[in-house]
Amino acid sequence: MSEAVAAVPRLRTRFTELLGIEHPVVQGGMMWVGRAELAAAVSEAGGLGVLTALTQPTPADLAREIERTRALTDKPFGINLTILPAITPPPYEEYRRVIVDCGVTIVETAGSSPAPHMEFFARHGVRVVHKCTSVRHAVKAERLGVAAVSIDGFECAGHPGEDDVPGLVLVPAAADALTVPFIASGGFTDGRGLAAALALGADGVNMGTRFLCSEEAPVAEAVKRRIVEASELDTRLVFRELRNTARVARNTVSEEVVRILADGGAFADVRPLVAGARGRRVFEDGDLEAGIWSVGLSQGLVRDIAPAGLLVERIVREAREVVERMHRAFAGTGGTRPA
Repeated sequence: MSEAVAAVPRLRTRFTELLGIEHPVVQGGMMWVGRAELAAAVSEAGGLGVLTALTQPTPADLAREIERTRALTDKPFGINLTILPAITPPPYEEYRRVIVDCGVTIVETAGSSPAPHMEFFARHGVRVVHKCTSVRHAVKAERLGVAAVSIDGFECAGHPGEDDVPGLVLVPAAADALTVPFIASGGFTDGRGLAAALALGADGVNMGTRFLCSEEAPVAEAVKRRIVEASELDTRLVFRELRNTARVARNTVSEEVVRILADGGAFADVRPLVAGARGRRVFEDGDLEAGIWSVGLSQGLVRDIAPAGLLVERIVREAREVVERMHRAFAGTGGTRPA
C-alpha cells in the first residue's frame, strides 16, 4: 500500500528539542524488529528510529547495523539497550562502548535500572531515555539523571509491569511528578493518540505495534496481516502468577501457557513453550502458532500495512487536525467530527 502526502510542518515539544528531531513520534525498540531499514525510515521522516542492540548477536554486529542505518539516513536515531537479569548476561559494557565509539548519542534503556550505565553515558554525551511502567520508577530514573522518560501503560506490548495502570491515568500522573521531558507508550497508533498524549501532559509518543505493522518492519507478512485482522481483544497476559506479566498475541501457545500457570504450574513447565527462539520463528517464518510474540492492545486500531515514513507524516498530520478541531469547538466555531 502506498499513499503520497506532503511533508508536514515540524511538531515541536520539549522532547523534539532535546533530541534534535522534527516530530515527537518514536519507534519502539522491539527485539528482532529494530533494525536499520525500519529505524532509518522513521528517522528520515522526522521521528526517532530505534535500533535494538541485543537483536544483534555481538557488539561488532551492532556496529555494522549502525553503519547500515547511517547509509540510509543522516538524521538522529537511537539505540535500545534492554537490561535484564540473566545467568549469563550479554556483554553490556561492550555494547555501550560500541554505541559511544560509533557516535550515537541517544540511548533508550529498559528493563532494570540504568544506574550502572549512567556515568559512562554521561561522560560521553549520550542522552538516556529510560522506559518504565510506573510513576515511582520514572521519578527514580529522573533522580539518576536520565534526559527523558518513556512511560509504558498497561495497554502496551511486552512487559506492562504489575500495577495495571492504563495510560489515561498513568500519563497525567507522570506529568504531575516529572520535570524532565517524557513520552507516552502503550496504546498509541495514530494522530488521535498523539494529540491525546500531548493533552495529557506528555511530550510525544512511543509506538511499537504500529511500526511492527509497517512495510519496513523485518517480520513475515503473515504477522502484519494478523495485526490488521486482529481486534483489541486478541492479546493474552502471560506470567501473571510469576509477577513477570507480559502481553502477547492470543494463539494456541499463549493460551496453553495461561492454562498451565493458572493450574499451579511453574516457569519450568512453560519454559519450552516460551523460548525466545520460538518467538523469533513467528517473525521470520510467519508461523503464527510457533511461539509467543509481543503485540499491544493497539492492534485493534491498526488498519493497514504502510511505509513507516508515511505513518510518521500521517500521525503528525492527524494530530494537528484533531487539535485544530478541538480549538474550533472550544472557540465556539464548530467542532463536529467530519463524516
